[in-house]
Amino acid sequence: MLNNQSVLITGGTGSFGKKFVQTILERYPHVKRLIVYSRDELKQFEMSQVFSEARYPQMRYFIGDVRDGERLERACEGIDTIIHAAALKQVPTAEYNPMECIKTNIMGAQNVINAALTCGIQNVVALSTDKAAAPINLYGATKLCSDKLFIAANNMKGNRNLKFSVVRYGNVMGSRGSVIPFFLEKRKTGVIPITDERMTRFNITLEAGVDMVLFALENHWGGELWVPKIPSYRILDLAEAIASECKIEKVGIRAGEKIHEEMITEADSFTTVDIGKYYAILPQVPIWDRNKFMKHFHAKEVRPGFKYNSGENTEWETIDTLREKIRKYVDPDFIT
Repeated sequence: MLNNQSVLITGGTGSFGKKFVQTILERYPHVKRLIVYSRDELKQFEMSQVFSEARYPQMRYFIGDVRDGERLERACEGIDTIIHAAALKQVPTAEYNPMECIKTNIMGAQNVINAALTCGIQNVVALSTDKAAAPINLYGATKLCSDKLFIAANNMKGNRNLKFSVVRYGNVMGSRGSVIPFFLEKRKTGVIPITDERMTRFNITLEAGVDMVLFALENHWGGELWVPKIPSYRILDLAEAIASECKIEKVGIRAGEKIHEEMITEADSFTTVDIGKYYAILPQVPIWDRNKFMKHFHAKEVRPGFKYNSGENTEWETIDTLREKIRKYVDPDFIT
């Protein structure tokens, strides 16, 4: 699929970006070019020590910000596929610095779209978040806006051979700034801070996130918002799995935080279909024949009023499965 293709990933030095690059180099050794586009020179330097241009001649590292449309357009010259992973994603940071979040997550998204329309890109897949479904914080609101921009971009492509779609998933296990590394660090203090003991979250590995993006690249018709079927965990189970000997300190829910996360709301149910491993929220404005899409994917419509949230999920992580996955995906030396 990506052999002989040129691929650019925004925010490529993040947790997802590094795993995506590793996966592409392993599965598609004849990828023509693989460009990491990000604004942090130190992270690029560190990443280039692992994925060097000497060892992987396909690799390129471009300093740039998605806020800078001119620089982004220049970086996209000759590119076939864009993976848009750049974002400001810390909820408290976004609440305190709203315009900075808007500039990156919304204006940056539009810059990616403009570059794709200008530079002859064929495929764009943008990463979203469960916080974009019925958002109550600024980060989620900006990502919902970004999702809408990418879906609507399919209506502006004219006769270009270009497709835009979005993937939305929950907390990525072990990603930088996420709860598992935070708890692992806090375990050293003997105290685990819990915002609310009722809290639940979706759980997905980096590998599964990358696989989902590759699925979207290979299968999207343009305009879909793809949602994986993944397990949830209870925050108390996670604390028990990581630090059963530690004291639990209730610190109260943070601004903009939900008890349970959603990925598909009741309002989405009227355009959501089940294709087996994933759900797909289809575009409200018709872009292609819905019946042909349903037949191609053997899709089934979900019931009216269907919703998919972490608190009412049918699949759950246990304390044992959490420990197993932490050892496998986060810290091989983890012991309880």
